[in-house]
Amino acid sequence: MKKRSVLVLFHLLLCSFYVVDSNVESPIKTVVVLVMENRSFDHMLGWLKRLNPEIDGLTGTESNPLNASDPSSDHVFVSDQAEFVDPDPGHSFRAIREQVFGSKKSVDEEGEFEPPRMNGFVQQARGMNYGPDFAERVMSAFRPEVIPVTTTLAMEFAVFDRWFASAPTSTQPNRMYVHSATSHGAISNVQADLTAGYPQKPIFTSIADAGLTWNVYYQNIPATLFFKELRKLKNLLKFKPYFPWFDMDCKNGKLANYVVVEQRYFDLKTEPANDDHPSHDVAEGQKLIKEVYEKLRASPQWNQTLFLITYDEHGGFYDHVPTPVTGIPNPDGLNGSHPDFFSFNRLGVRVPTIAISPWINKDSVVHEPSWPTATSQYEHSSIAATVKEIFNLPSFLTKRDQWAGTFHHLFTQRTQPRDDCPSMLVPLPIFSICCLL
Repeated sequence: MKKRSVLVLFHLLLCSFYVVDSNVESPIKTVVVLVMENRSFDHMLGWLKRLNPEIDGLTGTESNPLNASDPSSDHVFVSDQAEFVDPDPGHSFRAIREQVFGSKKSVDEEGEFEPPRMNGFVQQARGMNYGPDFAERVMSAFRPEVIPVTTTLAMEFAVFDRWFASAPTSTQPNRMYVHSATSHGAISNVQADLTAGYPQKPIFTSIADAGLTWNVYYQNIPATLFFKELRKLKNLLKFKPYFPWFDMDCKNGKLANYVVVEQRYFDLKTEPANDDHPSHDVAEGQKLIKEVYEKLRASPQWNQTLFLITYDEHGGFYDHVPTPVTGIPNPDGLNGSHPDFFSFNRLGVRVPTIAISPWINKDSVVHEPSWPTATSQYEHSSIAATVKEIFNLPSFLTKRDQWAGTFHHLFTQRTQPRDDCPSMLVPLPIFSICCLL
């Protein structure tokens, strides 16, 4: 009991020091957010452990059984042979539940969560009947040299190795968490609800109410328009075509305080999708990230910019880090009901996240947070929570961003911005990643 009291006291003291630090004026004036699609941390960045042992990545000993309920089952081990993936792995609420818990149930007889063993990826993949090699693809990961843009940025700036999707489900609910710290009860991509628009308050509104600015640069249809609030006429001119406006605004120092870059989510006749969603070629995503970074790096606003890259959810690919299942608050009291009941009290699978800024020290690895609560984690709501700190916004969006870990401290460790950030990133081959392997 005495030991617990000491730990609680230490945590309160830590939080009090952090609150003082969070009031320091931020050097960041522009936050740029790019949310890629459907890849787990291990799948994209797991082998970075070869370059930096501090990263909680892959060792080559990780595996999944063919049958999670059979102790004598054969196993499929991780590999560094990731390549073009088609068809798309399972990433519905039910598929993720099986991947995380190894069965179709997540709670025991007393209603407590089962241990998240992360041992059902192969079993779930084999159940999709996509052929004998499909489970091996789900357990595969990219070698660092195959995705040189992401590798360079992760090694030059800060990589998070404990950042999770906000909910154990598919794309749009997690994308809503990025900008509003809730999915308003959604646990799947329900077309009718997306068309009608979701009513929760997004961070864009908090930005505007504070007298700050925001823009969305889109290439296909902006997913941010699934927020009903953003469809108002007053916001019409805040949505800009990525070509040519992003390049022009970067060059002219006209980027807003909060910027969202939206990629091509589907193939066009002349241009392939570049969102990384299987079966789209990851080489196209590398080109997009390279382009956005280089434009920001050349901008007169570079020394005041944070560029954050994350992935909406893991897309069914293996990750070895257990999904957090304790101490996660429901953001707004709403529960999911279609197709399954869910009270938003556990997170999704770990996803790649990289923070890029001249205010971030090279080779930074960010593990789990120590604040604002003892159970806080980095997840998509951490973006809204950190934006609140950067711009000193008056209120949180939901109980989730109030709870989520923040990373404003990454920008307060230096007295001057770095002058050694790369201006150009490694050029990519003209052929696709599926041909590299």
